[in-house]
Amino acid sequence: MNRHLFLLLIFLFPSLLFAQTKISGMVSDKLGKPIPGANVFIKDSYDGMSTDVNGKFSFSSDERGEQIFSATFLGFESFVKKVTLDGTDVTLNISLKEAVSELKTVTISAGSFEASDEKKMTILRPLDIVTTAGANGDVYGALQTLPGTQQIGEKEGLYVRGGDASETRTIIDGIVVDNPYFSSVPDVPQRGRFSPFLFKGTSFSTGGYSAQYGQALSSVLVLESQDVVEQTSTNIGIMSVGVSAGRNIAFKKSSIGFYGGYTNLQPYMSLVPQNRDWDHAPEGGSGSVVFRQKTSQTGLLKGFVNYGYNTLALRFNDINDPTGETRNSFSLNNNNWFGNISYKEIIEKKWNLFTAFSFSDNKDDIHFDSIPISNHNNLYQGRATVSRGIGELSILRFGGEFQKPDVNQKYSIYPSMYRENFGAGFVEGDIYLTQKLVTRAGVRYEFSDVVGKANVAPRLSLAYKTGKYAQASFAYGDFYQTPDKTFLFRNPQLEYEKASHYIFNYQVVTEKRTFRVEAYFKQYDNLVKEVALAPSSGLDSLYTNFGNGYAKGFDIFWRDKQTLKYGDYWISYSYLDTKRDYHNFPITTTPSFAAKHTLSVVYKYFFPKLNLQAGFTYAYNSGRPYYNPNRPPSEFLSDYTKPYQNLSLNGSYLTSIHKNFTVIVFSITNVLGIENVFNYRYSADGMRRESIGQTSPRFFFVGMFINIGSQKDDSDKYN
Repeated sequence: MNRHLFLLLIFLFPSLLFAQTKISGMVSDKLGKPIPGANVFIKDSYDGMSTDVNGKFSFSSDERGEQIFSATFLGFESFVKKVTLDGTDVTLNISLKEAVSELKTVTISAGSFEASDEKKMTILRPLDIVTTAGANGDVYGALQTLPGTQQIGEKEGLYVRGGDASETRTIIDGIVVDNPYFSSVPDVPQRGRFSPFLFKGTSFSTGGYSAQYGQALSSVLVLESQDVVEQTSTNIGIMSVGVSAGRNIAFKKSSIGFYGGYTNLQPYMSLVPQNRDWDHAPEGGSGSVVFRQKTSQTGLLKGFVNYGYNTLALRFNDINDPTGETRNSFSLNNNNWFGNISYKEIIEKKWNLFTAFSFSDNKDDIHFDSIPISNHNNLYQGRATVSRGIGELSILRFGGEFQKPDVNQKYSIYPSMYRENFGAGFVEGDIYLTQKLVTRAGVRYEFSDVVGKANVAPRLSLAYKTGKYAQASFAYGDFYQTPDKTFLFRNPQLEYEKASHYIFNYQVVTEKRTFRVEAYFKQYDNLVKEVALAPSSGLDSLYTNFGNGYAKGFDIFWRDKQTLKYGDYWISYSYLDTKRDYHNFPITTTPSFAAKHTLSVVYKYFFPKLNLQAGFTYAYNSGRPYYNPNRPPSEFLSDYTKPYQNLSLNGSYLTSIHKNFTVIVFSITNVLGIENVFNYRYSADGMRRESIGQTSPRFFFVGMFINIGSQKDDSDKYN
């Protein structure tokens, strides 16, 4: 053989220099019964097979040195063992241990909706979110179809069980997101900043959440980002409101992704009538980099950086001008950075370590008429958690976090500054007394140098399995929150606001059906209250912690993916009774964001012969209170808007373009064009009012998304 050809073959095919290693053996259960169809393989390679009818296997591998051999089978714990491959035959006789089924084991469920790769009680996956009519691909829009949330159409935020938007926190990979929504615009709701496809797991707590988290009187939304991408692909999106593109590059033990998008609603708004007078239609762009690295067989390093900007300008009537000729103006330029890095690893078998750090920076330059307003806030934070498995099911976790927010606001020439050093520690355990009875007990300690005090918040949950698929749960907890910085600017001596939760839950969960009913009571104490002062004091008002309130009610949720072969629907209903005496309220009354009755119906159906999924969402809530200055103080917030109704339709057509998986989506929000009213604005003399309704009678969306490099048929995701 030619010498140069021989060297080239050695360079290109080094395996020619070595003999393959033969790996054979048998897989059985603990009684010695063979397990056919078990997967046996060398991790991070293409070498492996399934066991035959006698549980036996035999295959060869070109891998060299120390490798990880794994055997898996549904219903059994995975088998993992290090083996050395050097050309010598390897024989393995494996006995798999039966796993404890999640459907057979009680879980903590009071106040929590979970969706992840590890939980069978899936509520909303990323595909659920983008195919829910009316949500328009927004995580928060889809969550408003779950019980316990309010349909708020004039501003952004999750309003949960009588709590306002400031009482809910968004957490990504263990880190609080300081600005999860695009910046606020008067009477225009803003969507979330992050795509649902960034996340693999969702835990939405409507109350009674874990001691790991705090600074939220009502609820937390915990999102876990995707792990290492296994396939290189390119994504292109062409939409009626903009364009997007992304590139995922997969390596053997790591992946990196680049994403970007640009939106401009001017072309869309020139075709579709609007209820707002836009000088500059919303325009913005974003870019992000996502990095994932397997540092070991159990270690994973994640990094994420996102930048976004948006700009807009609009005008609206000055209701205090009786001629109707005066127009007020509002303009916004926003720049936002968010980045986090996290690392997790299994240490010494049952010890798990998780650490995370993040930085965010948000700047709003606003002009309200001729008055300049500047908001600039950044947040540094870090977190560390250690957990250890105890026995087969129980787990103990403890850890701590710090947050360092820095806020600078400037209204005209009047600056305000807010800085805080906040620290917290927690310990919590999930203790399985039996497979039918579990308790989660924890305590959280927090300290803020702004408040100058510490708080101790106990948390307790109990769950008992009442049947094969049914269980009952109870949760109690104290939850604290530092007052909003707007109030701390006026009185830095304010104390923590507090809410105590009591929750009773009953649920029945099978593979394709979920039924939940949950009753709750929340007691609010130390809420910020504005107290009017006498003119002789030289001050308009004083901010105190004299406020209080309560929220009570019940939620019902039913989801069914079984009755119709290609159908999926869920129904949620919430009853809410809540009253407060806080802020500038003259009496104890129901706040303007709370509706007594809320109903959502979501339905989806996949037509396999057409490769088409279609669905609708119907949302209803009873009227909400609004302020009428013509009423006496004893009748504060005693008027109600008319009920809110919204029927939205959407569809997704699955096809391919040059063998690349493609989805064409369309949606119509508020198909019937119902003129919903969320609130009213009055003139100073109370003689004139105008309604605050939807930004447009309907919203239309059309988009085409192409995945280059993925030819997999994803239609099974709908089943």
